[in-house]
Amino acid sequence: MLEIPEPKALIFDWDNTLVDSWNIIHDAMNYTLVQNGMAPWSLNETKMRVNKSMRDSFPNLFGDSWENAAHIFYKRYKEIHLTLLKPLPHSEELLKMLHTNNLFISIISNKLGKYLRLESEYLGWNKYLTNLIGANDAKFDKPAKDPVYMALKNSGQSPNEKVWFIGDSHIDLKCAINSGCTPILINPNDLQSNEFKEYPPSMHFKDCYELQAFIKTLFK
Repeated sequence: MLEIPEPKALIFDWDNTLVDSWNIIHDAMNYTLVQNGMAPWSLNETKMRVNKSMRDSFPNLFGDSWENAAHIFYKRYKEIHLTLLKPLPHSEELLKMLHTNNLFISIISNKLGKYLRLESEYLGWNKYLTNLIGANDAKFDKPAKDPVYMALKNSGQSPNEKVWFIGDSHIDLKCAINSGCTPILINPNDLQSNEFKEYPPSMHFKDCYELQAFIKTLFK
């Protein structure tokens, strides 16, 4: 029996939900930290600390010089992101299957929108996706509701439980719940007892293959 409403539209997070970008983010983040006289982070620290948009996180980290730090980060990011970007296993198969079944698919990311859209174009994924919403595209970034309304433009849906919001972190689940969408977690780790206690997922899949296999059962 289906545990959640069958989707009419799907919103995906981007980084580390559909594409493997931790090495890119980690490289650019450490480059920025070192340029600002700060100690670099381990990869695990980067994974734990990077989830909010830059305008929501950099002021706390770099203080009044955060805009200069942002410039340094994106200068480095621009140099490396397309050469190191990799789709996660089965992510394109998942998008193609959803698109073939006429489901509306959009993206909400906390990376700058122009880089999000460049990456989708580079991967050839624009044919599957509508409304790629990145940081600064809406008045407030994820987990606020604002980008959800932009992501659903022309979908025929307002935020509701028949819109699945799919991501790998608590900020994606928080955005889903804040906006009234169904929160779906894609994360390779087993859930810890309190890890997502405040914003629990309706369903948890280890990867895109598991999610694709589940959605295929809806089309039978």
